[in-house]
Parts: sequence; C-alpha cells; structure tokens
Amino acid sequence: MDNSKTEHYKTLLHQVKALIDPACGWVTNYANVSAAIQQTFQHWWCGFYFVNSKNQLELGPFQGPVACTLIDFGKGVCGKAWEAKQSIVVPDVHQFEGHIACSAESNSEIVVPIFSNGEVIGVLDIDSQEFDAFNETDRIYLEEMVELLANISVKI
Repeated sequence: MDNSKTEHYKTLLHQVKALIDPACGWVTNYANVSAAIQQTFQHWWCGFYFVNSKNQLELGPFQGPVACTLIDFGKGVCGKAWEAKQSIVVPDVHQFEGHIACSAESNSEIVVPIFSNGEVIGVLDIDSQEFDAFNETDRIYLEEMVELLANISVKI
C-alpha cells in the first residue's frame, strides 16, 4: 500500500465520520463527503450517482465540472460497477469498452457501489486527469467510506 495515500485516507475517514450527521438529509451528507474527498485529493471529478425510479443512475452531489446526468444499467464504468455489484478501477478510461466520456479531461476512474440491504442504491464515482491514479488502497478505503453512508436513506 502507498503509505502517503493511506495516511490521507485515514485522516479523511476520521473527517467523514465526523461530517455525517443523521439529523441532516441525504443531500447534505453526500455533498459534504464528496467535498471532503475532493479537498483531500484534488481529483478531476468526485461525486455520486443514485438509482432512480426509472432504474437509471441519476447524478447526485458532486465536486468538479458538469457531468452526465443519467447512466443506464450496465453502461459505462458506473453502470458496469452497478451491474457487477463491485468496485471497478480503470487505469485508462480510453481503453475501457463502453466508457462514457462526460469529460475529455478524464483519464482514469474508480467507481464504488453503495449498498443498502444487499442492493446497489448508488455509486461513488471519481475521475482523475492522471492515468493510473487509483489502486487497491483507494478501493479499500473508498469502500469503507461508502459503508458509512449506506444507512442514509436516499430519495431520487
């Protein structure tokens, strides 16, 4: 594991635990978490998509430039992570079959599903301008982070 990255994640997890406020709605909590991740790592894009009533991923709170608003099941990295019910790390998005290019600036990506009662309710999506920006350290800590959010009821 990358020790510097690990230390950043340990600090970030502590911050996220303090930020999550059950007295606040889901938008508030997810917005603060995306801001905390972005402030810590300065990625190109960091945010959430949630499964809506039409069985699509719909854009939620995020940090970064404008983004795709709806993603179909199984489409792009987000839709594939939803379908597979597991995190996906993509070192070069230009080599990922079916990648949805919301921004030409994105070169690598990690998508982590958010589960509630065993079902995917959304995904955390992070894009970087750097190639191969994400690794096992990111996956481990981001999965732990979304577990903290999984009990917050989301209404889309």
